[in-house]
Amino acid sequence: MFSRFSSPAVAAFALALLGAGAARAQSAPGIDVISDSLTLDGTVRSVLDANPAITTLDELANAATGRLAQTRTGFLPQVTGTATYSRIDPVVQIPLSGESFQIAPNNNYDAHITAQYLLLDFGKSSATVKLAEAQVQTAKDNVTVTRRDLAFNAAQVYYNILFMRESIRVQDAQIVSLQAHRNEMQKRVDGGVSTRFDVTTTDVRITQAQNTRIDLQNQLRNQQVQLARLLHKPAQADLPVKGRLAFQPQAEDVDAELKKAYENRPEIKLARDAETSATLQQRLIERSNMPSLGVGAQVGAKNGYLPNLNQIRPNSVGVVQLSVPIFDGNKNKNQRVEALANSRSAVARTQDTQEQIRADVRQAANNLEFSQARYENSQQQIAQATDALIRAQGRYRYGVGQNLDVLDAETQLAQARLARAQAMYNYTLGQYQLKRATGEVIWK
Repeated sequence: MFSRFSSPAVAAFALALLGAGAARAQSAPGIDVISDSLTLDGTVRSVLDANPAITTLDELANAATGRLAQTRTGFLPQVTGTATYSRIDPVVQIPLSGESFQIAPNNNYDAHITAQYLLLDFGKSSATVKLAEAQVQTAKDNVTVTRRDLAFNAAQVYYNILFMRESIRVQDAQIVSLQAHRNEMQKRVDGGVSTRFDVTTTDVRITQAQNTRIDLQNQLRNQQVQLARLLHKPAQADLPVKGRLAFQPQAEDVDAELKKAYENRPEIKLARDAETSATLQQRLIERSNMPSLGVGAQVGAKNGYLPNLNQIRPNSVGVVQLSVPIFDGNKNKNQRVEALANSRSAVARTQDTQEQIRADVRQAANNLEFSQARYENSQQQIAQATDALIRAQGRYRYGVGQNLDVLDAETQLAQARLARAQAMYNYTLGQYQLKRATGEVIWK
C-alpha cells in the first residue's frame, strides 16, 4: 500500500484518487474504444466515447431544445380542421297547415377550419421562451460538467497506473541490488570471512522487498480493472497504457488562474444559469396574471339552415376575445413571493460558488508548490542515500562496516526513489487539479 513508502496524508490522497476513477461508470455494451497503446489523450477520449452518461445528458439537452421550439409556437397562428357528423332522433316537428314542419335535420354535417392568433399577452409568451432558452443552456452546461469530471477521472486512473509501474521499477531495482549484495556475501561465507547470519538477514530484506512489489502489482492490476470499467471493457481485457511519469514544472500566476476560473469554470456557469432561470421565472409569473387579446376565424360548411335543412351551405365566424384575470385567490401573489425567494437563493448560490472556486484554485496552486518542493527534496535524498550506500558497501567490503548498514542504506535509497515517484505523481495530478479548478478543457 501507499503507506509503505509515503506519509499518511499523501497515502489518503492517492487512495481517494484511486476510488474516484470509476465513480460514474455504467455498462454500455457494443461501444468501441481505441485498442492500441493508450496515451493520456487516447485514454480520455476513449472513456468519453464509451460512457453512456454523456449520451443521456446529450439527449436531455436535445429534449430541452425541443421544449424551447414548443414555446416558440405561441408566436404563430393555430389552425385546426374539424369535420363532424351527428344523427338526432327524434327531432322536433311543428304541425303547420296540415303538415309537419321539422326544425332540425336528422343527419347533421359540419366541416370547418378554425384559425386562432394571440395578438397581445403583455410579454407572457416572450418570457416563456426566454426561460426555455435558459433551461437549454443549463442542460448543455450539465453535459460539460459531466464530461469534465469523467475526463479527470480517466486522467487520474491513467496516472495511477503510471505511478504503480514506476513504483514497481523502483522495487525491482532494490531487489536486484539486494540480490547482488547477497551473492557477494555468499562468496564471503564460502570463503570463511563472513557468517551465515548476514546472508539470512539479507534474505529477509529481499523477501520484504518482494512482498512490497506484490502489493504494488495488486494495486496496478486493480487500476487496470478501474480503467477497463471506465472503458466498458471486460475486466480481463488487455489495456496497454503508454507513458512514464515525468516531472515538468511550470510557473503559476494565481491571479491569472483565478480570472480564468471565473470565466471558464462550468460550476459558475451553472450557478449563473440558475440565477438567470430564477429571474426569468420571476418575470414570467409577474406577467402570467396580465390580460390577453386574441382573434379567431372559422370558415366551413354545414346543413341545418332553413328553409332547406338538408342543404349544406357555407358559413363563417369571426371572433375577438379579451381575457382579463380578475381574482385567482391570491395564487399569483404567492407565486411571486416564491419566485423572489428563489431568485435571492440563486444569487447567494452564485456567490458561494465563486468562493469555492477561489479556494479550489488556491489549494491546487499550493499543492503544486509543495509537490515541487518535495520533488527537489527527494532528489537530494536520492543523492545522499546513493552516497551512503556506496560508503556502506565499501566499509563492509573492507571489513570495517556491518551488513545491517548496507541493508539500511539500500532501504533508504529505495524509499527516496519512491518519494521522488510520489512527488512526480502528486505534481502531475496537481497540474490537472489546477486545470480542473480553472475550467480548462483537457479533452478534444
